[in-house]
Amino acid sequence: RKVGDGKIGIILNLTPSYPRSDHPADVKASRIADLFFNRSFLDPSVLGGYPQELIDLLAAHDHLPAVREGDRELMKQNTIDLLGVNYYQPRRVKAKEHLPNTEAPFMPEWFFDHYEMPGRKMNPYRGWEIYEKGIYDIMMNLKENYGNIESFVSENGMGVQDEERFEQDGMIHDDYRIDFIRGHLEWLHTAIEEGCQAKGYHLWTFMDNWSWMNAYKNRYGFYQVDLDTMERKPKKSAHWFKEVSTQNGF
Repeated sequence: RKVGDGKIGIILNLTPSYPRSDHPADVKASRIADLFFNRSFLDPSVLGGYPQELIDLLAAHDHLPAVREGDRELMKQNTIDLLGVNYYQPRRVKAKEHLPNTEAPFMPEWFFDHYEMPGRKMNPYRGWEIYEKGIYDIMMNLKENYGNIESFVSENGMGVQDEERFEQDGMIHDDYRIDFIRGHLEWLHTAIEEGCQAKGYHLWTFMDNWSWMNAYKNRYGFYQVDLDTMERKPKKSAHWFKEVSTQNGF
């Protein structure tokens, strides 16, 4: 709720779900993946309630959580003012090729299989797909289905292992990161031009950091961190992003 002139919000990992094809089974799989991973968080936070399709799906499998009197009204009265968006890669799915094991724990993957699209653009150092248009699709979804809520990109970036190999004259030349950021900013700018309320862009991360998943294996920052001396040095991307910020464009 509003606190003085402040705004209350949250940050969500929003990963668009793209179907393998236009076949109804693939489209249904994509829609269910979106229900579990995006709408189950977005709808209550922004719209004040859960999507009926998700409620029906969980009820059919006897997995609805306990709901007490007043819960729905409480949710409806406490939607957010501001949304942070974390986006790294798309989720590509297809219809299930095999029936799920109904004796196993109930999981979203009962309803879809992951799909590796041929010819996809990849971050070869991290093994993640790079799909810049995903950031546009997220913002357009917020505009069209979530009241065009005020938002910002809270996390976006790419991890690269052994970045020291790209060091020249005392600076890491991370042109791959510049290309990554530029591609996402172009699509974000397009979304803003089309009326989306995207107010900012934050890279993950300012300087190389420790990761819950892989410690210091991959580096993500604008600034290189020497783990032995703790010295911090700007990479080429830091200088580039400073210019972009100063000029408000590229």
